[in-house]
Amino acid sequence: MLFLLKFSAGVALLLFGMRFMRNGLENAARKRMRQTLKTLTRNPFTSFLTGTVITALVQSSTAVMVLTIGFVNAGVISFYQAVGIVLGTNVGTCITAQIISFKLEDAALPAIGLGALLMVIPAQRGLRYIGQSVVGFGIIFLGIGVMSDALEPLKHSQAFAAFLGRISSNAGLGVLAGTFFTALIHSSSTTTGVVITLSRRGLIDLPTAVAIILGSNIGTCITGVMAAIGTPARAKQVAAAHVLLNLIGVMLIMPFIHPFAGFVESTAQTLPRQIANAHTIFNIFSSVAVLPFSSQFAALVQKIIPD
Repeated sequence: MLFLLKFSAGVALLLFGMRFMRNGLENAARKRMRQTLKTLTRNPFTSFLTGTVITALVQSSTAVMVLTIGFVNAGVISFYQAVGIVLGTNVGTCITAQIISFKLEDAALPAIGLGALLMVIPAQRGLRYIGQSVVGFGIIFLGIGVMSDALEPLKHSQAFAAFLGRISSNAGLGVLAGTFFTALIHSSSTTTGVVITLSRRGLIDLPTAVAIILGSNIGTCITGVMAAIGTPARAKQVAAAHVLLNLIGVMLIMPFIHPFAGFVESTAQTLPRQIANAHTIFNIFSSVAVLPFSSQFAALVQKIIPD
């Protein structure tokens, strides 16, 4: 029981830190983000770069997706322009996983203290938003530290070892687990953080981690789907494009999870870094592979959800 309480507290801190950091970054870049999405989406390539950079800056593919759906719904940008942004958000969100993969728990409390100091500076709204982001950054690694401590008893748990053994022998179960957990908490980055924390305790192997990470890419689409409910067809098409992109990518790579894991293993020496690299390589591959065919991809989505 104590394990569950500590682990839940760690996940809650990680999730809260993600949102707190995201809100600070969003507030700091909101005006520029809206203007950039309006002006730098003239063709699929610039749309892709815009989606990548903005998602990397605000650390939230969900926020960019919801904003994009709103713009398409309002007629500010076309669905064709939005497709490039969708492709870019998948790449931009990889930055969070890369940051989490480094062991920065010792920086958690100093970051919270520094961020809190910036937040109380009067008449400096920009600094307050930056301070909020720094506090969120610190809370993320505070949560990872709490989760890591809570997971220690699982090293000797036969039930947990048997559960992971089932997932390891069946990639589909790992994908489903990642999908449902991410859909439940609305954050693929938090799922990645939990998986990386498990890997640091030696509780999960790379192929299993890859399967769960693949599932998180599907689960993160739920927010866009919910945002598109009750909107015109063109807004639903944006959410459908996000779902279809991740679903096709996962289906293509699932039969090759073990060879893919073997390739990823050569990209870094530590398991947490390998997991982050697997997440990054998958998202870059799936987005860049579709980019030259974005018009055909858009046409496919429009056939699924006609105007």
